[in-house]
Amino acid sequence: MPNKTIYVSEEDLALFARAQELSGGNLSATITAALKRYVEAEEGRREGYDEITVRVGPGPGRKVRFIAVPLGEWGRSTATTVESYKVFRSQKGKFVVHLERSPDHVWRAGENPGEGGGWRTLLNAFSPNQTWGSNSGERTLEVYDTAEDLRAHIPAELYDLIEASLAEPAIEDLDI
Repeated sequence: MPNKTIYVSEEDLALFARAQELSGGNLSATITAALKRYVEAEEGRREGYDEITVRVGPGPGRKVRFIAVPLGEWGRSTATTVESYKVFRSQKGKFVVHLERSPDHVWRAGENPGEGGGWRTLLNAFSPNQTWGSNSGERTLEVYDTAEDLRAHIPAELYDLIEASLAEPAIEDLDI
């Protein structure tokens, strides 16, 4: 196996020692993984992409990270639900959809909101005694290979908004 010598400054010795401790002793594999991630992120940045981090799953979920460029956002709500779509084009040319959905949202104005609407219900909307609640909902991340696959899984209005940008390169080099 080839050898590479890395010279480490005195002030960075503690960092390397901690990295070796966290890696279970395999500092070489840790450095390789860090360099691979750095090269991928830097090449993406130079091509106009950003590192995107989103939460996925129920409740607090987990964080996932990928290299992409945002194409568009779309939101909609009903009396009890809020949905938020974000669409990205990944560095590898795939389409990524991050969907946040709140399955429960409750709002009540005043202590006695009134039955059947009317002027009392309207006045209660301005009451200082309001209650509301929601849960953390659900977040999903889906990846599609083509724009046609994407079209079937997002609202038509969102697809119409981003359709023109689908064929555009993330960055264009001008020779001027």
